[in-house]
Amino acid sequence: MNRKFLPLVFAAVFALAALHAQQPAPPPATKPVAASQPTEPPAELSAPTIHAAVNEVNLIFTVTDKHGHYIPNLQQSDFALLDDQKTPDKVTSFHQQINLPLRVGIVIDSSTSIHTRFEFEQQSAIEFLLKILKAKSDRAFVMDFADTPTFDQDWTNNIDALETGVNRIRPAGGTALFDSVYLACRDKLLTERGPDPVRKAIVLISDGEDTVSRVYVDEAVKECQRAETIIYAISTNWTPSRGKGDDVLTKMAAETGGRAFFPPTVEDMSNSFNNIEEELRSQYALTYTPADFKENGAFRPIYLYCKNRSYQVRTRKGYFAPRPATY
Repeated sequence: MNRKFLPLVFAAVFALAALHAQQPAPPPATKPVAASQPTEPPAELSAPTIHAAVNEVNLIFTVTDKHGHYIPNLQQSDFALLDDQKTPDKVTSFHQQINLPLRVGIVIDSSTSIHTRFEFEQQSAIEFLLKILKAKSDRAFVMDFADTPTFDQDWTNNIDALETGVNRIRPAGGTALFDSVYLACRDKLLTERGPDPVRKAIVLISDGEDTVSRVYVDEAVKECQRAETIIYAISTNWTPSRGKGDDVLTKMAAETGGRAFFPPTVEDMSNSFNNIEEELRSQYALTYTPADFKENGAFRPIYLYCKNRSYQVRTRKGYFAPRPATY
């Protein structure tokens, strides 16, 4: 090669090398991620708590005395907790919560058996919504059940829309109680999840007698537990004697960390709504990391009690661990 061309050749080689260096590198091969699992950001962008939060449990609970009055100002040291019969690895937060955001389902028995008192039940439910919902933070839906469950108003913070939904209900037919609770949790409350804790509840107005459901009471309760939802039941059985329906309402409320009310007359129903309102706005919140946690879909029972045994703690009885991701 002619020596006078060598500088030109070297200059061309260096130019090509610089151009190649400026080209972006091809993206590395990545493992496909299941739709239900969020893709984790690069390590340098990740908050240090993101991975640990997968195994964290948010527990919201109420503490009352033997008369049902809320007990404030308790500390973490006042409680003992077992998750799947083991002490948690770590409690990451504990504080008294007032006015947590609410996600409430109003579920009303509209079967023929409650025809004579139905109008008063409607009015009581509307007054409850007017008093408890805060437009900036809370949402509710309305559902009724006779032979089949019906969603009368989807999630909203619009009181007028919720009132219209309640007034749309007309009594007729049998009583699909368990189906209604199951569907309310599966289709509405199970999807209400976010980074911050919310108080999720069903306010169930019924005599507890189920005649046509396809699912059993235990299945309805399990779906509530999956949705981290408590049941407040108001009985419409005004007779002096307690029947099987009252036992059903008590079971559903107790298993989900809620409470059953048995007003002696239809006029006393508003007092039950007032008690529910007070309890929903007054509770404690505890976040912890369970010991020996496994993503196997199993039910993990929770046992939480106050060391002052004259106080009653109401919370959910457990939760279902997530199932392992499939790729």
